[in-house]
Amino acid sequence: MIETPRQLFMRHVAPTSFTPLNIEVVRAKGVYLYGPNGERYIDTVSGISTANVGHCHPKVVEAVKNQAEQYMHLMVYGEFVEYPQVMLAKKIADLLPPSLNSVYFVNSGTEATDGAIKLAKRYTHRPEVVAFKKAYHGSSIGASSIWGDEYFKSAYRPLMPGVRMLNFNSFDDLAQITENTACVVTEAIQSEGGLNIPENGWLAALRERCTATGTLLIIDEVQMGWGRTGKWFGFENFGIVPDVVTFAKGLGGGMPIGAFVADKKMMEVFCDHPILGHITTFGGHPVCTAAALANINVIEDEHLVETATEKGDYFASLIEKHPRVIRTWGLGLFRGIEVDHSIDMSNFWHKTLNNNVVTDTFLFRDNAFRFTPPLIISHAEIEEAVDGLMKTLDEM
Repeated sequence: MIETPRQLFMRHVAPTSFTPLNIEVVRAKGVYLYGPNGERYIDTVSGISTANVGHCHPKVVEAVKNQAEQYMHLMVYGEFVEYPQVMLAKKIADLLPPSLNSVYFVNSGTEATDGAIKLAKRYTHRPEVVAFKKAYHGSSIGASSIWGDEYFKSAYRPLMPGVRMLNFNSFDDLAQITENTACVVTEAIQSEGGLNIPENGWLAALRERCTATGTLLIIDEVQMGWGRTGKWFGFENFGIVPDVVTFAKGLGGGMPIGAFVADKKMMEVFCDHPILGHITTFGGHPVCTAAALANINVIEDEHLVETATEKGDYFASLIEKHPRVIRTWGLGLFRGIEVDHSIDMSNFWHKTLNNNVVTDTFLFRDNAFRFTPPLIISHAEIEEAVDGLMKTLDEM
């Protein structure tokens, strides 16, 4: 008997939960995912803030095909001059403040976190890393060490030593950042914390404290970057400039790529004592960097940064009409929706599929879900998504 793809999935693909969504996808285009029997789902989470220009954007696909025909993997990072890699690095640097001018390419947000922490420790010669509760920065041992919830990391201890966890938005806690602190790692806006936005100038105060103590401020833009908040980068909403910034997800147009960016003089510490201070086999892969460059050009050419806030506001104006929606909040096309606390969110997450909507909840905020669709989403597609979400709320 021949097993179906779904049966093979359940048998051979390593699980992360006992209740996967378990929908079969045979193709994706724009804001839609398609199943083998004609099912169509509207994707309101963009593969977790990844498909910012939609699935299989023709210009990204063309870039992938063209580069694959030229060359793919050549050699370990940082030795060969590869056109798509250097052009992407220049494009990223041009979009960032002048002090963020040197790009180290990796394969994911987790790797970007680990690389940025290594850079900070090597550059400052300090042992301590500060991060914040309700934060998520990746799942390697290094990145897991700064997970903002003990539930998710207790099973893997001992983790990286010298980590101090503070409260996001707490002015009092900033005093715990000292001359012993190599770096502070935070998102400008906490994603998995439930779209937790800095209040009353707190992020500016954090920047000032880091400057005063000689601590490097690392801003994680993995979910908030590349137009998601109505700015190119989340930190731009708060008038600060980090010392190091990390990217992944929405950078690649659907291809796996990450990066951490700092000043060139800082990056040069990886060249000596020891040489090869940080290396990666596939970081800056030519096909991925070609896709990422095309992706950024699409965001620019289609003015997706400029339209994100108006589209997000339109979504909020519609979903807030439902009686079981308590409130919405957010920036651009990253919106949180708090619902009636009697609703079982795990059940809601699965039931939206019956109404042809893919959505997602937060790791660290109960009774809420996110709306982070591709930035290309139209008003008609927003209305379609809201209709499916409202039907699900009616059924709960």
